[in-house]
Amino acid sequence: MPISAVLFDLDDTLLWDDRSIDEAFRTTCEAAGIALDPLELETAVRREARSLYESYETFPFTQMIGINPFEALWGNFTAGEQPEFRMMEQLAPVYRKESWRRGLEAMGVKDEVLAAELAERFAAERRSRPYIYEETLHVLEQLQGKVKLLLLTNGCPALQQEKLDGVPELVPFFDHIVISGSFGKGKPDKEIFLHALGLLEIDPEQGVMVGDKLTTDIRGGLAAGLTTVWINRNSKEANPDIQPDYEIQHLNELLPLVDSL
Repeated sequence: MPISAVLFDLDDTLLWDDRSIDEAFRTTCEAAGIALDPLELETAVRREARSLYESYETFPFTQMIGINPFEALWGNFTAGEQPEFRMMEQLAPVYRKESWRRGLEAMGVKDEVLAAELAERFAAERRSRPYIYEETLHVLEQLQGKVKLLLLTNGCPALQQEKLDGVPELVPFFDHIVISGSFGKGKPDKEIFLHALGLLEIDPEQGVMVGDKLTTDIRGGLAAGLTTVWINRNSKEANPDIQPDYEIQHLNELLPLVDSL
């Protein structure tokens, strides 16, 4: 049965989210002052943010939906029906400031005013950097009209929508957009993939799932019966327990692959 639809992950598959976060950290940490080493401060803030994030009672929910601690350093969580999103909306400003306060304190600096300034600076810097990979639009243009296209992304509806608003040329390519925070479960849960297949009105063997994360995109796609394509741009180590059907290093490699399927 020929392929009739391609499902894409968003972050670090089509959007270059890692670059956005890395640059926001670098710029913000450089603004902290010449007495602090920016790289050491970034390491400290990342460590403290992750530890604090995991201490909240919302952590199991964020794991299930697929929201990482660095997204929470700039997201506002104003959408989503689940009560955990309202909790996160209240926690977010405190979490942002406290992450930077703890990071600074780990560097020997106790300055709550500076922590608050850096927290706001980081959020603004991340919002100003909505990067996509250079080949993203070309690949979507080549696929549009040949197969159905669906965007399947983990995250808070408000945050993922804000990312999409930053690159408005991306959205029109897709027949459907599914956000885990709106559906109620995230990748790799099989149900969100089956929901996507239902929207596309296809059988699993007619669809291809493309994503950069083995543990979510590929594991879930395999469980749902989709053909899976792991985009491994940075030569990440393979996981013997999660075997994608195909592995590519550049999104352009997807085009001849889809044609062959």
